[in-house]
Amino acid sequence: MHNVTIWSEEFGAETDAPILLIMGSMSQGILWPDELVGRLTAGGRRVIRYDHRDTGRSGTVDFAAEPYTWDDIKNDVYRVLDAHGLDSAHLVGHSAGGLLSQLIAVEAPERVRSLTVIASSPLGGGEGQVLLRALTGQPQPEGSLPEPEPEFVEFFRALMTAPPAQDRRALIDSMIAEQRVLHGTGLPFDEDAARRLQERVYDRARDLSAVANHRLAAGAGPDFEPVGALHRVKARTLVIEGSHEPVKPGHGAIIAEQIPGARLMIVAGMGHTLPPETHRELADAILTHTAE
Repeated sequence: MHNVTIWSEEFGAETDAPILLIMGSMSQGILWPDELVGRLTAGGRRVIRYDHRDTGRSGTVDFAAEPYTWDDIKNDVYRVLDAHGLDSAHLVGHSAGGLLSQLIAVEAPERVRSLTVIASSPLGGGEGQVLLRALTGQPQPEGSLPEPEPEFVEFFRALMTAPPAQDRRALIDSMIAEQRVLHGTGLPFDEDAARRLQERVYDRARDLSAVANHRLAAGAGPDFEPVGALHRVKARTLVIEGSHEPVKPGHGAIIAEQIPGARLMIVAGMGHTLPPETHRELADAILTHTAE
C-alpha cells in the first residue's frame, strides 16, 4: 500500500531544524493545534504535520480489497520525511503517534534527531489488550499497564452499543462528547472551541468513516510493537504526560524508565488532548529539547 496519497503541510524556514508531528490513531494532523505549531515555528523550527492514511485529506483505502497493517502506517512516516527531503528530523508523537515514533527510534535511529512522546504508551507494552480487557470487563493480568480511568471506560462502553449518528450535527456532537472525555477533568472544557475543531475535522475529511480502518489494521497483521526494545533507543527522549491523563495514566513513567536517559515531564491539568492552557509549556519544552 505504498501508493496511497498522504497529505502534509509545513511551516517555518527550510533551514530551521525540522520537527515532524505524528498524531494518534484515527486522527488528522490538524489535531496538532495551530497555536502550538505557531509557537514552535516562532521558536525557529521547521514544523511538519500530516494526515494519516484514511484520515483528513489523505487518501482513503478500500480495506477489504487492499488491507494494510500498522507497519504500513508506520512506513508512511518515512514517506513523509522523504517527501520533504529529510534524512532525519525531531519526532514528536502523540498517543499512537508516540508508539510510531518509538518504533522508528528503535529501527531507524539515524532518522531521529530527538524523540518526544506525548500521552502515549510504551512500545511493546500491550496497551491495546489492556484497553480491550477494560472495555469488556475482563481482569487485567499482573504486570499489565495501568488501565484507563473509569469515566473513559464507561463512555466507550456506551459508545460501542449506541446507534450510529445519522447526520452532520449528531456526528459532530458525538465527536465533541468524545473530546470532552479525552480532555479529562483537570482543566475547563471549552465546548465552543471543541465544536469549531470537530466541524473542521468533519468538513476536511474525504471519508470520515474510513478512520475505522485503523482499527482493522491493528488485527490485519502481526503486532508491529517489539517487546523489550526501548532500551535500544539512542535518541535523547522527552516523555510528556498530563496529570489528568484518562486513557493511559502512568504510562509515561514506564516509557521513561525503559529508555536510557529519558526525561519525564508532567503537565498540570492536561488530559489526553492538547488544550490552549498547555501550549506555552509544551512548546517551551519541545523547543528546549530540540535545540541543536
